[in-house]
Amino acid sequence: MATKKRKNATKSVSKTNVNKIDHAKTQQKQELEKNVTDAKISAAKEMHFVPTPLLFTVLICSGVLAIISYRDVFGTGKVIFGDSDLAMLQFTGSTKWYENNIGWKSTAGGFSAVEKITTDDNDMGGFFVRKMAGAGALGYHMQKLIPLLFQKADTHWGRGHFQPMLLSSVLGNIVIACFYVSHFEDFKSSGAHEMGFRIASLLIVEAVVIMVFILVSQLKSRPTLKAKSFPAGKGPKSIVSKIITRTFCLVTGVITFIAVRDFFFPGQELPFPPYDDIYLEWTGAFIHSPPSNTVEEAEHGLEAPLHIGDKFMSRLMALYMLVNSFQKFVSAFLIRVGKDNSGGKKCKVFWQCQAFTNALFLFTLRVFASAALSASLDFRWHAMCLGYETFLLGLFAFW
Repeated sequence: MATKKRKNATKSVSKTNVNKIDHAKTQQKQELEKNVTDAKISAAKEMHFVPTPLLFTVLICSGVLAIISYRDVFGTGKVIFGDSDLAMLQFTGSTKWYENNIGWKSTAGGFSAVEKITTDDNDMGGFFVRKMAGAGALGYHMQKLIPLLFQKADTHWGRGHFQPMLLSSVLGNIVIACFYVSHFEDFKSSGAHEMGFRIASLLIVEAVVIMVFILVSQLKSRPTLKAKSFPAGKGPKSIVSKIITRTFCLVTGVITFIAVRDFFFPGQELPFPPYDDIYLEWTGAFIHSPPSNTVEEAEHGLEAPLHIGDKFMSRLMALYMLVNSFQKFVSAFLIRVGKDNSGGKKCKVFWQCQAFTNALFLFTLRVFASAALSASLDFRWHAMCLGYETFLLGLFAFW
């Protein structure tokens, strides 16, 4: 009996030990599986989501600049950032269209302030320049904000889907910041240097942070996924959309041509497009930048230095047009379908915001059409061409 009891006790102890060992192994296996799952989830998040520090940097820098641009479009002349902002608005001459003294009837620098007939007093051409400059700036800064804030499920940070947009934005930021820095002496003469320094600083800080995160992303080696199939008639080195490329060449190409003149050679009349002299006169280019050895120089040559703020705004509008056009050409010519067939996703990051920017340009043109026509400047062809490009952009961006 004693022997049987000892055997039974030994068997029960061995079974208990076996159960404990099995339980420990099960727990260890579950922990390993959990760690592997957590690692996969972490890697997937790192692969997909934009890094949080980069997101907050763009949100702060481009967010502030987008607010200023929004003000320039929908509330030209309104002071929102104190005395330094007021000094900049006075330097650019944007306050003369802002009035807020008659209650709900006040136009407050909005589109309701646009008059149907242009006169020397209301200067609708100068007002148009401010609105278009604000629209270009708003579109440019929203190009950085919207794709990062509202990231889509099929666009991944780790796969480089945002890199063409961010790299082009870095170059755009540096160029715009350099433009502001080049006018610091003019800003100091009117006390606007503080606001100019803040804007340039935001642009440079954002550009540096973006470059750092892009370099870090490039240093992390990730395998390139090869697509199983490509769109019909296309390969890895094909252009994403020939239709969009041709449209950009026709419409944006002309805009770029005119913007280059307005930025580098303001006031110089071009043989193309028609009525360019009327456009220059309407927007005040003959006053702040009269061409040499012309009647305009004889009339406005002495007073031209007094209109340096108008010249600054005219060149700023042209610069934002050039930056937006540059990003369009990047999406059309430099982005290819790619081995992983991700070219379409990269292009849509551009096109969705560019469709919004074009729509804003088109709306501004339409609002100022009557004022321009009163000065013998017909915007119908401009609106039709821009509307055609906007339609195609929206179709390819959201289809």
